[in-house]
Amino acid sequence: MNLSQKATQMTEYVALAEKALHDEPLTREECHSVLNTSNDELLALLHAAFQVRSKYFGRTVRLQMLQNAKSGACQEDCHYCSQSSISTAPIERYSLLPQKQMMEGAKQAAASKAQRYCIVISGRSPLDREIDEIAGAVRSIKQEVPIQICCSLGLMSESQAKRLKAAGVDRVNHNLNTSEAFHASICTTHTFQDRLATIKNARAAGLEICSGGIVGMGESDEDLIELATALQDVKPDSIPLNMLTPVSGTPFEQVDNLTPQRCLKVLCLFRFLHPRTEIRIAGGREHNLRSLQPLALYPADSVFVNGYLTTPGAPAPEVWGMIEDLGFTIEVDYQQSVAS
Repeated sequence: MNLSQKATQMTEYVALAEKALHDEPLTREECHSVLNTSNDELLALLHAAFQVRSKYFGRTVRLQMLQNAKSGACQEDCHYCSQSSISTAPIERYSLLPQKQMMEGAKQAAASKAQRYCIVISGRSPLDREIDEIAGAVRSIKQEVPIQICCSLGLMSESQAKRLKAAGVDRVNHNLNTSEAFHASICTTHTFQDRLATIKNARAAGLEICSGGIVGMGESDEDLIELATALQDVKPDSIPLNMLTPVSGTPFEQVDNLTPQRCLKVLCLFRFLHPRTEIRIAGGREHNLRSLQPLALYPADSVFVNGYLTTPGAPAPEVWGMIEDLGFTIEVDYQQSVAS
């Protein structure tokens, strides 16, 4: 590519950023062009995405930490998950953690400079007694630890969501995961519409919404674009983008086709389509981005610390160092709901 061609390509990326900054949706053709950017032009694409990210988030990064509060024994058949009913992965399995351990997790999250502490349980839907236990833990946490609370508990009714809100939960995570057309290829025990219904119930309860997806499960470019546009309708407060880590014992154990460059292009696409929304680099960051992890913070503005549900991740001090080396800063702003 000669200098004239490079200048033209750069102008095209700048035009995409300008559209995002003016809240203009990209066309399908433009979305495909982002995902099919040549690796030679990746830095130009990242630069354009950073113009959007910096407009709304500056050079700040928000951290989040997960607590796997109940592991394994799930009735669902999600093909990507080591905790599913069809997984033979050798994971630790346990029932709901005591409230004291959830409190200790919140304290660790705060010490890790996390903006949010996310309590996650396995299973199709939470039992009423589990809602009660988690609500009790959240009330205790709110009295001692100045941190925002997110819960990821599976399919939920509006009444269950209201009980969480009353306890002081700030946000609910419920990912769409993929496009509606591809959903049956990754899970058959619940539908894409079931997921949308849970998001609707959480929003009706007055909770913030965290909803994103998983990249690298064999989906097409069109599926990724459909996911991104479906999330435009959902209008979540944050979008976590997971990158599949193939786990032995799951149906996707041989699916390992992502490259660091592919992951960065997907992050850029989501930044252009969701310019004002927090975008979090979620599970699989270490496995798939590898040495290019720092570049992901040019389109994204949030990241997990201290591991995921059943897979390890980078410890907080390592993530702090990466952020500092980029010249970015960690932002912690504990504005939160008040328990009733």
